Amino acid sequence: MADLSARQHQMFPVLSPRQVETAKRFASGEPQHFEAGEFVYKVGDHAAPAWLVLEGSMDVFRHEGLTHEAPITTHGVGQLSGEVNQLSGRPTLAGARAGSNGCTAVAFDAAHLRALVIGSADVGEIIMRAFILRRVGLIDAGAGSVLIGATGNAALSRLQGFLARSAFPYLVLDSATEGEGRALIERLGILASELPLMVCPNGTVLKNPTDAEAAACLGMTPELKPGKLYDVAVVGAGPAGLATAVYAASEGLDVVVIDERSVGGQAGASSRIENYLGFPTGISGQALAGRAYNQALKFGAEMVLPVSVNSLIAPERDTGVLTLELAGGKAVTSRTVVIASGAHYRRPDIANIESFEGNGVSYWASPIEAKLCAGEEIALVGGGNSAGQAIAFLAPQVKKLHLVVRRALEETMSQYLIDRIKAFPNVELHMRCEVDAIEGDPTGGLKSATLRNRLDGSERQLSLHHLFLFIGADPNASWISDRVHTDDKGFIITGQSFDALCSFTRKPLPLETSLPNVFAIGDVRAGSTKRVAAAVGEGAAVVSQIHAALSLMKIPR
Repeated sequence: MADLSARQHQMFPVLSPRQVETAKRFASGEPQHFEAGEFVYKVGDHAAPAWLVLEGSMDVFRHEGLTHEAPITTHGVGQLSGEVNQLSGRPTLAGARAGSNGCTAVAFDAAHLRALVIGSADVGEIIMRAFILRRVGLIDAGAGSVLIGATGNAALSRLQGFLARSAFPYLVLDSATEGEGRALIERLGILASELPLMVCPNGTVLKNPTDAEAAACLGMTPELKPGKLYDVAVVGAGPAGLATAVYAASEGLDVVVIDERSVGGQAGASSRIENYLGFPTGISGQALAGRAYNQALKFGAEMVLPVSVNSLIAPERDTGVLTLELAGGKAVTSRTVVIASGAHYRRPDIANIESFEGNGVSYWASPIEAKLCAGEEIALVGGGNSAGQAIAFLAPQVKKLHLVVRRALEETMSQYLIDRIKAFPNVELHMRCEVDAIEGDPTGGLKSATLRNRLDGSERQLSLHHLFLFIGADPNASWISDRVHTDDKGFIITGQSFDALCSFTRKPLPLETSLPNVFAIGDVRAGSTKRVAAAVGEGAAVVSQIHAALSLMKIPR
């Protein structure tokens, strides 16, 4: 948990009279008066604006557990309510009532709030810092959704991971112990097969929800406006896609970002990135993605999560537009499309491995997984930098870590990570080995893994409940691979030639695919450097090429 005690003045800043006057110019309406104790907004209200207090005070509170309230702060004159959700019009995670002497305040809906943040540099900096710190405080307090289920349950872990990577606060109640969670289960007659439960901030109860259902309840998935034509549609919210969103939106382009999971992509699961420029002490992938996500919201990019893209319909002439067909029968039309869907760790050829995914087998190492395997013996397969970061994160928390690799670490991993791994006394290296089989049952989870030496064929069985896999990478391009040119591994080729069926006479731009006005960046692109910094660089570079493509289009803007 973050120690925010020394940053209260930044979490709840007081604007000067001059700054208040500046802010009022961006308000979305006239000042309103609320009587003492009257709700200004309730927890879970959709599109609740931020409110700037002009007279009196405003008491802000959050939900605590299922039935209680806890005070957050009291805003006085010159203070602004809200947090990150107010930038996008999503349901609020807190509520507010007028103070004992009433409250007069002026509202800022999402559009006017973004205009204020961008239009006034000094006030905007104060607001953005406050909103981010308030979100951190809500996460630490578990002030959002309440999850009720059995500790270690695969579905519960999945929901925890989804909410954590999306930077949405939550609280977990163990269904096996007495308390509010158990009482709710008994009162509603919930079956074990219907767990975990998710109680959303607005009071809605979901039974074993999918990520998409959870996102809909939290207002994470916006309603797409029928017929809207975007300048840029970005598929993928990893570092490359987020960089495109930030730079394109900041330059005035109308941007939508679509991802089937959450922000951050594969990099978002990294516990610590230490070789990213400007962060000498390192930064977690989730923190880096969260900052980029907030930047994208600040500049007005629309974020559509978690929604998968099924296909792309490209025009035959340069007078047409590109259409992305989404899950659920939805569609997005855009002048350009940026494919930033990244790559995923390869699933090894091990019998029945899919039945243990999320229940002993993981492709990332977040604090959730670390808590589940604390003090136990685990195995990790992989020799790249992502594997090294995961080892550095997990090794101090487990009894023993078996590192399984096919070749010497010096061939695939940065030296600083190798040196760190060698310093851990509880890491045992299994060179030139691979996991040949796993045992257990889908209900009870993983029980053991069998290692096989690739040179002499010898085997060794390890008794363990957690196996982490960081081996190879396959492109997330199945939805588009039949429409664009790819290499023999499925990664998308850019900058070579347009498809012969296209009527375009110009040459493709360096990051443009075989479909005109469709670009590919980051890990999904053939020949790209598989590094976070490289992905961010391509995300920035593609924006200038988008401008060039837009200038050549015959579609009116």
